[in-house]
Amino acid sequence: MTSLNTADAQSAEQMLKSVGAWLTGHFLFTSGLHGSDYIQCQRILQYPRYGLILAQQLVDQLIQLDLVPDAVVGPALGAIHWELLVAAALDKTLPERPPVKAIFAERVTDDSGDQNAFAIRRGLELAAGEKVLVVEDVTTTGASARKVVDLVRRSGAQPIGVGAIVDRSGSTIDFGIPFVKLLTLNLPAYKESECPMCQSGTKPVKPGSSKG
Repeated sequence: MTSLNTADAQSAEQMLKSVGAWLTGHFLFTSGLHGSDYIQCQRILQYPRYGLILAQQLVDQLIQLDLVPDAVVGPALGAIHWELLVAAALDKTLPERPPVKAIFAERVTDDSGDQNAFAIRRGLELAAGEKVLVVEDVTTTGASARKVVDLVRRSGAQPIGVGAIVDRSGSTIDFGIPFVKLLTLNLPAYKESECPMCQSGTKPVKPGSSKG
């Protein structure tokens, strides 16, 4: 797993804080865990100028690692915009290559009743053997990104890495493929039964986009 050098990490952190993307309070994450810090990356991705800076930082790392995808896929809704910005940065950096596809995987309910499963829809598809970078805005447990990695494999394409703006797990996530991130944080996350904020009587806010 790799992350930005200190100067770039400080830049990413400063950008997140400058647009109010770093929130504090009592939050319920997509993973079901609770925490006092929440990174809402859509607050920075609404500004393409900042998003393209972050995307270029990620692409620079990818190229150093010789991880050059044919397509970038991200789970909706958190990675929407991010997958497009990363693909655009790849095209700008490597104009001699064929254009990179940017695709978002939509949340669906699968046959097992999982409301947070993913599918690629709207007439889009991945070709067999196509190299794919899975991107996420923030990883806590990595569950959403892992589901998209599995989806890519089932499609016959080849996941070559995962890229994130923020890894809040403190580098504890292992996807079995390279994990490249701009900012690594070691922020505590709690089960509901162990959450000190719940024990103090406050109720969590769920600022994310997934169901359940």
